[in-house]
Amino acid sequence: MIYLKLFWEFALIGLFSFGGGYAMIPMLQKTVSEYGWLTAEQLSRIIVIAEMTPGPIAVNAATFVGYNTGGFLGGIVATLGVALPSMLIIFLVSRLFIKYKSHPDKIMAFYGIRPVITGMVIAASFVIAKTALFTEKTVAVFSGLFKEPVHAVSIGAVVIMVLALIVQLRYKINPILTLLLGGAAGFIVYYVF
Repeated sequence: MIYLKLFWEFALIGLFSFGGGYAMIPMLQKTVSEYGWLTAEQLSRIIVIAEMTPGPIAVNAATFVGYNTGGFLGGIVATLGVALPSMLIIFLVSRLFIKYKSHPDKIMAFYGIRPVITGMVIAASFVIAKTALFTEKTVAVFSGLFKEPVHAVSIGAVVIMVLALIVQLRYKINPILTLLLGGAAGFIVYYVF
C-alpha cells in the first residue's frame, strides 16, 4: 500500500508543480508532513542533497524520499511517479506547441504562468531558509528573534548565504564551485570556530 501511496502522491507533485524542481518543494513539504514520511529537518537535508547530486532536483528528491520511506522499491516508485506526468505532458504539449506556436492565447497563458512559478520558487526558498538560517528555538514561531537575536539566527549561515548570493548574481561562477566553497565555508564556520 505504501508503494501505491508513494506513486500517487509523487505523480500529483509531478503533475502540478510547474516551474521545475524548486516549485515542487512546497507540495513535497505538505505531502511528507501530512503522511509523516519525513521531518522538516530531514526534508531540508534531502533537498540539499538532491540539489548537489547530478540530475533534476524533483527526480532526485523523489528518489531520496521514496527510498527513505519504502526502501529501494519505494525510491523507484516515487521516481516513476514524479517523472511520468511530465513525460506524458511534454509529449502532448510539444505536439500542440508546434501546431499552434504563434497563437496569441498560448503566449498570454505563458505570461500568466511565469509570476506563479516565481512565487512558488520564493515559497520554496522560505522553506529551505527556515531550517538553514534559524536555530531550533525559532523554527516553530520565530519567537527567539525578539528575545535573543544573536542566538536565534545562525550568523554564519546568513553570511555564507549572502556570499553565495553575491557570487551567483555578480560573478556567475559555476554553481558546483559555489556549493563546494559553501561547504568548505560551513565546515570552517561550524567546526573550526
